[in-house]
Amino acid sequence: MIKSNYIKSLLATAKKDVKTIVLPEGEDKRVLEAAHIVATEGAAKIIILGNVAEIKAYFAEKGWALDGIELIKPEESPNLPAYTELLYELRKEKGLSHEDAEKLALNYNYFGTLMIKSGHADGMVSGANHSTADTVRPALQIIKSAKKGRSASSFFIMLSNNVPYIFTDCGIIINPTDKELADIALDAAETALHFGIEPKVAMLSFSTKGSGKGDEVEKVKRATQMAQEALQSDEYKNLGIEIDGELQADAALDTVVAAKKAPNSTVAGHARVLVFPNLEAGNICYKMLQRLGGCEAYGPILQGLNAPVNDLSRGCFAEDIVGAVAITCLQATK
Repeated sequence: MIKSNYIKSLLATAKKDVKTIVLPEGEDKRVLEAAHIVATEGAAKIIILGNVAEIKAYFAEKGWALDGIELIKPEESPNLPAYTELLYELRKEKGLSHEDAEKLALNYNYFGTLMIKSGHADGMVSGANHSTADTVRPALQIIKSAKKGRSASSFFIMLSNNVPYIFTDCGIIINPTDKELADIALDAAETALHFGIEPKVAMLSFSTKGSGKGDEVEKVKRATQMAQEALQSDEYKNLGIEIDGELQADAALDTVVAAKKAPNSTVAGHARVLVFPNLEAGNICYKMLQRLGGCEAYGPILQGLNAPVNDLSRGCFAEDIVGAVAITCLQATK
């Protein structure tokens, strides 16, 4: 039973263009429950990787149908040789031997990512039993960044009183350069558009418009300028994106504070996309809002890749996995 109205809305949208999503952690009962919910909703076609007999037995025990769900044991897949060759060709220049490619293709996260690369799936959700690195590494190596010279980053969809915000980057780039911070802001703005969130982007700092000093503030200022200049290009100029900084969090979110600290800003007081100066700040903030502020947090979701591969918290619930699957479906819709 899905409690979040926002996730219900995402599932309803996903039904309009059904995608195929891989769940490589078939040993986890939370994953199996989420697969059952998504398939029952008709929001996605689900591929579960794992022990087929055990998964079938668990579904039978629960009285769940397997309609809309495909079960694959990678070790027995007829596609395994082709996936191995694909991985070898993609990584041989990086020193990967054919023998190592054979072993790596049997890693379920790699297998699932190779399914996407081969066109057999549209996206993947993992991380219930794996670290972020275990989930992200295959994606970065196989799916790769969508735009040359730009690193993939991550975002969270944070719900406060059922109002969605984008928080970025809270999971991938530890201490972004000014250029990386500008790229994160631009990718996050496009992410917001994709999810129907107003692309008003605040570049966060402990300073608002020069109230504080230091290298950290200067980095955010430079990143803001780079991002604003990019908005003048043909790629962005007609998308309605607004980016401003540097802004403190209260100035970004509160209209009364914004009127005092940044009266000439059209973003201040109205920001829906929050770009943190580093991962430390973003990660701490989202976890505190989730645990103390009662906000729903979905992510980390990768952005800037050629196809969606997304992570879960190892403490996630089945509903969190459903939300991640729904988000992945929407990312896969061009």
